[in-house]
This record gives sequence, C-alpha cells and structure tokens, in this order.
Amino acid sequence: MADFTQFDTRGYRTVDVRSGYGEWVSTYEDTVEDAMDIALLEALESVPWRGEAADLGCGTGRTGAWLREHGVEQIDGVDLTPEMLEVAAARGAHRRLVEADVTATGLLDEAYDLVVTSLVDEHLADLGPLYAEAYRLAKPGAHYVLIGYHPFFIMASGMPTHYDSASGESVAIETHLHLLSEHTDAALRAGWELTELRERVIDDSWLQLKPKWESLRGQPVTFAFAWRR
Repeated sequence: MADFTQFDTRGYRTVDVRSGYGEWVSTYEDTVEDAMDIALLEALESVPWRGEAADLGCGTGRTGAWLREHGVEQIDGVDLTPEMLEVAAARGAHRRLVEADVTATGLLDEAYDLVVTSLVDEHLADLGPLYAEAYRLAKPGAHYVLIGYHPFFIMASGMPTHYDSASGESVAIETHLHLLSEHTDAALRAGWELTELRERVIDDSWLQLKPKWESLRGQPVTFAFAWRR
C-alpha cells in the first residue's frame, strides 16, 4: 500500500471526513466539476441504469440526480455528513437518505440492482470493507460502479482532497492513496467480477476548467471501475 504522506506537497492542516465535508458543503457544488465523475458515468457501457440503487457516499446528491435522469427508478443514499445529506434531501433525487458509514450502511442484504460509490475511496484507509459492503447490498447479477481520483494523479500532483474554509485557509480532508491493484484485490476478494475500467486524463477540455493544471496535461485524473456480482 502506497503512503500519501510521501507525495504530499501541500502540507495543509488535515481534518477528518465528517468535519471537512461539513464545512465544505457551502461551496462543494461550485468546486467539484462534472468532468471528474459524471463524465465517467456517461462513458460506461456495461452498466444498465435501471432498478433500485444504493448511492454510497451520496454527498450533495449529484450522482443520485444523474442516476434518476438516466433511468434508475429508486435510490437510497448513505453519507457520513449530515450537512451533505441536507443538501441531498433538498435535491430530491433519493427515496431515502441514511446517515451512516459507507462500510456499515445498515441497508438490507441483496436489495439493489446497482450500487454506486463516487469520490469516496481516497478517504478510506482500507478498501476491503467498502467492497464487501457493496457486495452484501447487491442482488445476484447486480452491478457496482466505483469512481475515484486516480492514484497517479494524487502522486503526481501531491495534492490531497481539500477545500478553502470560510477564513480562506486551504484545509485537507484525510486522504489515503490506493493503487488500482488494491481495488482489484479488494473487489475480487469480496466476490466481484470486473466488467469495465475507464480512466479520464487531463486534456484540453479539462484545462478549460483547471488552467493551472497545464503541467499535468495527459496524466490520468479519475477512474471508474464497473463490477458485476
């Protein structure tokens, strides 16, 4: 397992996930670009967007809204941060919202046709419990989509997940570095079968959004795994 502290070039004060997202929530929607995650959802070809879904780490409901727009009938969202859940509730894409850890959701066994986790894995020290929980929730034949920051991007940029506080201070949220091999190991151990892997690189369209990332041109920034039970 790689250690993010070896690559950290920012040295920001670091807070836990719940505290960090609780403070970031007021500007989160203005910070996270669809190019990071929504573009990867749109690129996946092996996943049927239908039935009932569990949205693990649902945040403000961005992913849930996309899923509803693309054919998923019912979505249950889980997040650790109550402030994020309040925004998701206002968005109205979810059937219900649960405040819980993504590795111990309390949702029913084998209840979902689709499980989705987006931009969450870098906050987990161990991927095994996440993949195991997603497998527990999935019906036989169901799909699991996991989108995350590419480990190479984290290493090359030396940048943790972070936000600017109300005082203007840049604050990091606890960040862990997971190689893609760690994902495949955890998923296969849980019982998942890989159906698709997509990677997004920093290209001209990305640089229109983040011009200061010019030095990272051509490098992978996010990835999407699609698994089937």
